[in-house]
Amino acid sequence: MPELPEVEVVKRSLEKNIINLIIKKVIINTNKLRYKIEKKKIKKIITKKILSIKRRSKYLIINLENKKSILVHLGMTGKFFIMNNDNKTKKTSFYYELNQGDEKHNHIIFHLSKNTKLIYNDVRKFGFIKIILTKDLLENSHLKLLGPEPFSKKFNLIYFKKYIIRKKRKIKDILMDQNFVSGLGNIYVNEILFFSKINPKKSVEKLKSGEILRIIKFTKKILLNSIRKGGSSIKDFNDGLGKKGVFQQEFKVYSREGKKCHRKNCSELIKKFNISNRSTFYCQRCQK
Repeated sequence: MPELPEVEVVKRSLEKNIINLIIKKVIINTNKLRYKIEKKKIKKIITKKILSIKRRSKYLIINLENKKSILVHLGMTGKFFIMNNDNKTKKTSFYYELNQGDEKHNHIIFHLSKNTKLIYNDVRKFGFIKIILTKDLLENSHLKLLGPEPFSKKFNLIYFKKYIIRKKRKIKDILMDQNFVSGLGNIYVNEILFFSKINPKKSVEKLKSGEILRIIKFTKKILLNSIRKGGSSIKDFNDGLGKKGVFQQEFKVYSREGKKCHRKNCSELIKKFNISNRSTFYCQRCQK
């Protein structure tokens, strides 16, 4: 599943390609993604200009001129492609590849001005697209309970310590909790805990202030680094310009079971186990 950096990369790609374009027509090729397609609401956005694109956690928000917004979650396999008047399809992220036969999964096609198409493709159909009033975004059921963004000033030592008071949950579970901090997923939480030198199984009640500060520091640092490098491609994908999302080449623990720890002066092999049914990778020597 795309995590915060991958969704941010998609957002920035869309900003470069579709801002100020007008929705001319919408082709709907399915009745249902994760939720039923709201065809009547989609009709009301035709002729409207795209004003801005935001990201909240792993959600994309496309704001239109009629005080409506398109709320998008990519789910497991959702992706956007852009087709310009050169009739070439371009990716909006390195997270996925262009494959022949993908067209059958093109569920919603937005025909925009300047002969541009925005294509939503989703093999497993776990993503969704909803039309909502912009003024209702903060109270939307998908967004209102989300914790602060990792880059927010609100994600600090005071907030962290207050949230974990009287909790005995594992630190990995806490970081994966979208109500605590939004946008983190399994890949980046594994990496954050490695850099922070903290065992994923450690109870949050045992965390010291210095350890919390390391978690906050490396959360911001790792996510920013990933965004700069185009996110993580689980496979070695190229975009239309030959560029790659390369952050996966810097993984220290994620998906490295049985390989040597990358930390200097450590030759321990990376271990794998499950926490809350999610694959967890760590160095038992470096992470305490």
